[in-house]
Amino acid sequence: MSKNSKQPTPEQKAYQQYEQQKELKRPVVKNCIIAFLVGGIFCTVGQAIQLCYIYFFNFTEVTAGNPTVATMIFLAMLLTGFGVYDRIAQFAGAGSAVPVTGFGNAVISACIEHRTEGFVLGVGSNMFKLAGSVILFGVFSAFLVALIKTIIIQLGVL
Repeated sequence: MSKNSKQPTPEQKAYQQYEQQKELKRPVVKNCIIAFLVGGIFCTVGQAIQLCYIYFFNFTEVTAGNPTVATMIFLAMLLTGFGVYDRIAQFAGAGSAVPVTGFGNAVISACIEHRTEGFVLGVGSNMFKLAGSVILFGVFSAFLVALIKTIIIQLGVL
């Protein structure tokens, strides 16, 4: 340790011990189980939507993926607009943030938050505040994978 680093005073040590005694312990295992179950429910709903697209609209398993994702994002945005998704997110934690529905929630939450500033400067400029980085890195990653695949095909490896 350097001479400049400060050691806590006895009062600070006593306060830190007091704080540790009063701090609520988080139920990590319970939170993980809830997140897993709620995320699984979201995925089950997505699978049901995909099966509806396959059986009622004659999509294939490959082509039903895009409208399923769009529907899930739309439902998350709709539920966020009515204030339901926020309650689900409080209960589920990461179980509601990790699936694609979390993306829809992030986009629409910024829109709702800034709607009083108008459509252009409020909603339009803040819509992708959080989700913009997800889109950016998703597009960049897709570009890199496509570039690597193209190079491998041109070299005749595959």
